[in-house]
Amino acid sequence: MKQSWDNPSEILYGVRGSPSESWVQGRFLLRWLNSGRGGGIFQRWERGQEEDLGAMWLYCCSFPFAFPLLGASSHSLKYFYTAISEPSQGLPQFVTVGYLDGQVFVYYDSHTQKKQPRVSWIEKYVGKEDPQYWDRETQISRGNEEAFRRPLNHPSVSLSGLHTLQRMFGCELRRDGSKGGFIQDGYNGRTFLTFDKETLTWVAPIPKAQITKRRWDADTVSNQRKKAYLEEICIEWLERYLSYGKETLLRTEPPVVTMSSKSEVEDGMEAHVCRLDGFYPSEIDASWTRDGEVWVEETFHGFLAPNTDGTYHYWLSIWINPKERGRYRCHVEHDGLQEPLDLALEGEAAGRERLGSLAAYLNFHPLVFPVFEVGAAAGTRP
Repeated sequence: MKQSWDNPSEILYGVRGSPSESWVQGRFLLRWLNSGRGGGIFQRWERGQEEDLGAMWLYCCSFPFAFPLLGASSHSLKYFYTAISEPSQGLPQFVTVGYLDGQVFVYYDSHTQKKQPRVSWIEKYVGKEDPQYWDRETQISRGNEEAFRRPLNHPSVSLSGLHTLQRMFGCELRRDGSKGGFIQDGYNGRTFLTFDKETLTWVAPIPKAQITKRRWDADTVSNQRKKAYLEEICIEWLERYLSYGKETLLRTEPPVVTMSSKSEVEDGMEAHVCRLDGFYPSEIDASWTRDGEVWVEETFHGFLAPNTDGTYHYWLSIWINPKERGRYRCHVEHDGLQEPLDLALEGEAAGRERLGSLAAYLNFHPLVFPVFEVGAAAGTRP
């Protein structure tokens, strides 16, 4: 028999009153929302949907690349937590992934129960600067694991199907010196609550989140701590990590830019793709122009995504009348380029000779046309 979900927030978060909150980052103690105050859980994941869990897990761990990051921020520090209510397909029931400038640098899961480095620079410098770092981070992550799994393990929840609880939070330092920060909670793959640090309130996109919203809005002391973390503590750690990994994180590598086309794909029109590969940092400005002006009609953009070597790739495409081919250019600006590139639709240009030729490039990245009919998924190429 299916469980009733008339008041799920009381089922999950009203069992023992106000649960404790504890999360330590470095030498700072910040008590905030990591434990059972996750809110009024609002939706059921049926057992029949377990086959989607792998996709959900990929969605969680690839979320920084789930939408275009062009000009997003200069540097960012973000963490992603995911808990599932029961073991499935060999996946751990709790995972923490830390991203610095969009790339994984620390990792924890409930199988190993140990915070681990994912890049060489943090392993090299943190041990010297802060010998207790890994032990401390491991204890923090174990506490977070317990806090996230507790509500999901309650019989009223665990017997009703497979459920997921997620949190995303972090901060950023932008080019203009401004700072940003966010906290967002999700349940079963949907946004549940988002923190507004300017008003010190929570945004509830669904009606069933209102119970938790009112409870959290009333806790002004906790909300002030969250704001302080996002604007001060998180930024301090971001700057510290950047100093540790400056040789990697503060480098610049220009994009390799290649052009490809497919004539008379539809109604006499032709499709052109401008591909940018191997660039770092991730911020890049790429657009189509016609007669020197930015052109958006019949244009399509992919999603910024990482390469295995720590660089990034991106693509954009356009449909045009072949008679007007000479009017269009692919315009590219990046910190690794001495000056902007404006590439004609015919031929090839590159910021640096890395792949040698278009033929060599296509050996690694074969083109498949038509590339515009279904749209590209996050983290994929056309």
